[in-house]
Amino acid sequence: MKLSRAFYDRPTLDVAADLIGKVLVHSRRGVITSGAIVEVEAYVGESDPACHAAPGPTPRNAPLYGPPGHAYVYLNYGIHCLVNIVTEADGWPGAVLIRALDPLDGIDIMRRRRAQSAKGRRTRVRRGIADHDLCRGPGNLTMAMGITLRQNRADLLGDTLFIEDRRRPVGDIVWGPRIGINVGVESPWRACAKGHPAVSGNPK
Repeated sequence: MKLSRAFYDRPTLDVAADLIGKVLVHSRRGVITSGAIVEVEAYVGESDPACHAAPGPTPRNAPLYGPPGHAYVYLNYGIHCLVNIVTEADGWPGAVLIRALDPLDGIDIMRRRRAQSAKGRRTRVRRGIADHDLCRGPGNLTMAMGITLRQNRADLLGDTLFIEDRRRPVGDIVWGPRIGINVGVESPWRACAKGHPAVSGNPK
């Protein structure tokens, strides 16, 4: 069952916790890839120095101020696209970064995309990459899922990029500091499925 608009129209930390175990689905040129969400990070409003809304509204961060239940995709350091889920009420900036997935559908396609992306960067491709490594980390995730800047502002109630509740067991959820940032590191706003091998850095 596809998540409703009301699911996203809530406090960002609540949405972040409830996204663990839900399934991110992307349909690209008729090819379906999906994975269960096992790691996320919350970014909450202009008072959060690590949130893209910290400087106030800009053309780049405009999706954060828009209606909930849309994608905010941006290019990180000019290399990787990262996919975020817009939360909170319209006009109140907040988002959840999807950091890792447990691959479900289209695993062979994911592996092929990861290999092609690695060749494009002239790096060595490891053969037989483990399934849980395919979407481990937010940049690897978007490469494997075929998510690009074209999905920025995508409505998650549509048929191209969306999140489903497949009633998958979640287990314990643990919280810890966000990683890969230089400010706001004191906020324990990274949630993950405890002990899952796809998590990019288990909180201690």
